[in-house]
Amino acid sequence: MQSDAIKTGPSRAAARAMLHATGLDAAAIAKPLIAVVHSWSDVSPCNINLRDLAQHVRRGILAAGGTPIEFNTIAVTDGIAMGTAGMRASLASRELIADSIELAVRGHCLDGVVVLCGCDKTIPAAAMALARLDLPGLMLYGGSILPGCHKNRDITIQEVFEAVGAHAAGKIDDAELTAIETSACPGAGACGGQFTANTMALATTFLGLAPMGLNDIPAVDPSKTDAAYACGERVMELFRSNTSARSFVTATSLRNAAVACTATAGSTNTVLHLVAIAREAGIDFSIDEFHAISERTPVIGDLKPGGRYMAPDMYLAGGSRLLGARLKDAGLLSDEPTVSGKSLFEEVATFEEREGQQVIRPLDNPVKARGGYGVIYGNIAPDGCVVKLAGHAQLRFEGTARVFDSEDACFAAVQARRIVAGDVVVIRGEGPVGGPGMREMLAVTAALVGQGLGGEIALITDGRFSGATYGFMCGHICPEAALGGPIGKLRDGDRIVIDVENRTLSTDADLASRDTEWTAINERVYTGALAKYAAQVSSASTGAVTAFPPPRF
Repeated sequence: MQSDAIKTGPSRAAARAMLHATGLDAAAIAKPLIAVVHSWSDVSPCNINLRDLAQHVRRGILAAGGTPIEFNTIAVTDGIAMGTAGMRASLASRELIADSIELAVRGHCLDGVVVLCGCDKTIPAAAMALARLDLPGLMLYGGSILPGCHKNRDITIQEVFEAVGAHAAGKIDDAELTAIETSACPGAGACGGQFTANTMALATTFLGLAPMGLNDIPAVDPSKTDAAYACGERVMELFRSNTSARSFVTATSLRNAAVACTATAGSTNTVLHLVAIAREAGIDFSIDEFHAISERTPVIGDLKPGGRYMAPDMYLAGGSRLLGARLKDAGLLSDEPTVSGKSLFEEVATFEEREGQQVIRPLDNPVKARGGYGVIYGNIAPDGCVVKLAGHAQLRFEGTARVFDSEDACFAAVQARRIVAGDVVVIRGEGPVGGPGMREMLAVTAALVGQGLGGEIALITDGRFSGATYGFMCGHICPEAALGGPIGKLRDGDRIVIDVENRTLSTDADLASRDTEWTAINERVYTGALAKYAAQVSSASTGAVTAFPPPRF
């Protein structure tokens, strides 16, 4: 056991004394020591159930002959931070969460790991830590929130952000906005559409790091506690068979994860996160994989933000197993091992489809013939960018640049109704370095949708998008403005063409003749976590990771 290093022999008496003080006797110390990590916090519904679930994981570990060692890590809740300076901490928190899991497990020489995760960055951080540690381990998503209800219609946090735009446009009054706000989030669980949390929960299932079907279970479903107990038992089986996390993270399983997310028109953050997970596992996995996969994978999950249904609806319809069975039969998946002990194909073969369900379509009747991502290049994005194709069928947009040097400046213009049909909204200076932290633009994109402009404009940015964003949106533009990228040379009035089929994001303006005109308006951060992040972070096209690149300044 790895934990023998801290607990075996006369020289480790002091360590054993500390463990005794926590309530462990000699028999418990002698057993495998298994980390139970969670991001419990009471600041939002996304993680609020994780401390309770951890107790059931502990029971499973104890029943299977191990000793649980529980500790906590942080969470930054996007739905609260969105549209504020706090959002700069979100993507950076992914690195800190992965680092904190690694350091606590390595520091105590633990033998295995179960990570309980909830909101957007905690899920990829869990997978990154598991791949980095390469111990027997698995992860469990705390589950989706159930839908809220307003005027007999199911709603999510997405509708609240859109209501802000509708309110600014005079379409709804204060009372209506308050009614939507107070009914959207009925209890525990992460945001209910196929936003980043549910997309990454699906991704880690098809990656093989989460037992098939357990991530599907909503947060408040009574069977979630049984799932947690099963994860405690299962990690002990992985320990005894000496099966470590990297045995599940392969180039093939990464493609399986990308296929599942593409088929549900999931969050573009998946591109960042899967590339980052691949890097932790030592696997070369390019953003171009997502374009190729999207070209051959139809969208068959009719899920918000672009569709009609939510993650709990998908669970009731047949869940990940049904989705996987559809994709397997179409030849879009490859068989790989999973942490459950069964292969992916063995797992999806046991699907049960709810009669009459319309959430997961058959392949011959897709929501869209083409998947939810595009990866394009051009003289605005020489190193690539990611296009979100959820909720619309457009593959080309041509319009006039409206340039803003921060998200805040753009949101003020949106609220003042200065954006009109035909505009290509440009938000720059919000990349991993320039932000710093690569904020999501949901406050802007949802407000535009709420004003009725969702299909009439496009938006490009060196920042990124929430999973709840939909419309013709291009994010992750590389190089970013702060690193001299051409997006920093755009001016109001430039003609911009987004062409997904030809894989180009371009302008006919002579950018080469222009000096770099962009000047940061976000205040430079010189100290603390964000300064370290800006100094070390790689480009979005390589996952915006901090583990390897040398400091930039």
